[in-house]
Amino acid sequence: MKRLTREQKKEKAVDDLINQMFIIAGHDVTINDVLGKENWFQQWTMTIAQNEEWQKWGKKYLQKNLRTNAKQAEKEMQWFSLQYGLKFSDFPPYE
Repeated sequence: MKRLTREQKKEKAVDDLINQMFIIAGHDVTINDVLGKENWFQQWTMTIAQNEEWQKWGKKYLQKNLRTNAKQAEKEMQWFSLQYGLKFSDFPPYE
C-alpha cells in the first residue's frame, strides 16, 4: 500500500476530525453528508464539554498522525474549532 503524502494526510485529518466531532456530539452524520452544504456547522450543536473532549481527541490525533508537537496541535484544534466546530447548545447567554 502506498504511503500518504503530507498533503493527503492533512486532507484525511480534516475528514477524521469532522467525523469524530459528529460522533462525540452524538450526531449520526459524516463529512460526506455535509460536503457542499453551506454553513453546515450551524445545523448541529454540541455541548461545551463535548467540544473539550473533541479538542483533546484532535490534539492526540494531530500529534500521532501529523507528527505535530503538543502546543501546535492545540493551536490547530482551536483554529479548526473556530472554522468547523458546531454551535454550543449550552453556551451561557450573553448579558
